[in-house]
Amino acid sequence: MRFLSVALAALIGTLGLVSFNASAADAAAKTVAALYKEKAALTGKTISATGKVVKVNNGIMGRNFVHVQDGTGDAKDGSNNLVVTSKQTAAVGDKVTISGVVVLNRDFGSGYSYPLIIEEATVTVKK
Repeated sequence: MRFLSVALAALIGTLGLVSFNASAADAAAKTVAALYKEKAALTGKTISATGKVVKVNNGIMGRNFVHVQDGTGDAKDGSNNLVVTSKQTAAVGDKVTISGVVVLNRDFGSGYSYPLIIEEATVTVKK
């Protein structure tokens, strides 16, 4: 009987850890609005976010520019649109998870300047 109690406790502990790890991974994903709000603290850090691709420009300066929105943020100030650079791409309408480095005030010249951009990102299309 004692062995069964120990085994049950171990199983519950294991399940608890699995649940905790899944929650921790979910907590690591940021909304687009949260990225804009926390951008100063996130500079240089790798983040992840999910959303829908609304615009794609492929092959610009050796990278693809993917614009992602998740329904958060404000269109008036642009905090609803996350610009991501990547070697990977996606199609407009795809639901994606991105992971990359937060960069602030990136100026590519010719009028292409971004107060917040996610660079060197991986783009994973959700199926």
